Amino acid sequence: METAVSRHFGEIALTPAGQRIISGRYEHDGVPIPLDLSIGEHDRIDEACLHKVDYRLRFLPELIDAARERIIQDLDDDNSAAVEYRHFHCQNLNDGRVHELFGVATKDEVDGECFVQALRLIKVGIFPGQPERYFVLGFTLGEGFTDEVLLAAADENGVVDDEVEWD
Repeated sequence: METAVSRHFGEIALTPAGQRIISGRYEHDGVPIPLDLSIGEHDRIDEACLHKVDYRLRFLPELIDAARERIIQDLDDDNSAAVEYRHFHCQNLNDGRVHELFGVATKDEVDGECFVQALRLIKVGIFPGQPERYFVLGFTLGEGFTDEVLLAAADENGVVDDEVEWD
């Protein structure tokens, strides 16, 4: 069986078709971030596809910053998923926990900037068969605090989608 080597995913078997997820790692600011390369049922993964994925991952820091900026923009819309996520997670926090998570004294001080700074990137999904939703970035306020994830998607060129979702 033919294989190709990816900087982030190691050696990968190049199969003609078949749905699968290939796990990898990326280090961002000294923190390892899990990667999931998702191959659809009818997608073909070849060496050129892997090289493109590795190339696009070179720009992941900029993509993370763009996703964070999109989340900040969404916080201006009271009906957005980002506002719902923030409200859901902040409504029952005492001041000590607010300070621990956000670095401010009270819930009223949790503005967009400190909220987004508190978000941690926990996973990046890569979907090479879906150019319009090539990357999906999952952010959380802390794995020990919540299992809810705020998702931002970007196309294959790194343009962040105009809709942030909550899962």
